[in-house]
Amino acid sequence: MPLANDIKSDIKAAKKIRLPWWALLCLIFGSLPLYWLFDHFGRFNIALPTLVSIGMLGFVIAVKRNLRRHGWFWGTMAILAALHVPLISFVPWTTKWVPAIAIAAIGSADICVMLAILAVVAKFMEGPKTAAPDSDH
Repeated sequence: MPLANDIKSDIKAAKKIRLPWWALLCLIFGSLPLYWLFDHFGRFNIALPTLVSIGMLGFVIAVKRNLRRHGWFWGTMAILAALHVPLISFVPWTTKWVPAIAIAAIGSADICVMLAILAVVAKFMEGPKTAAPDSDH
């Protein structure tokens, strides 16, 4: 069960991350041009799902920042980001009000799935554990 333990420890680390108020304000005001851009091109309905996906990808990168020096980590994150594109493009999103709890639930599930995928890839990239050589020889 070491894989499950890795995922649980990642989720526990994710729960501890808090942003200061000024960072939240920067994110809010920084996203306003993106909303304008989506509205300008007539795709305002995908603005919120796109920003939530970007936020969740950024959050997973922050949680797994100890892996940032590994090329496989960035390759996996690029694949996960690419998998979000058809999800955003092909799901019929609404411009009507959506409860924040629904958005939070979807975002949380997205984070858990990405953390699980990264844990599996990390185990695969580590390779088999080798025993320590005997000191008798």
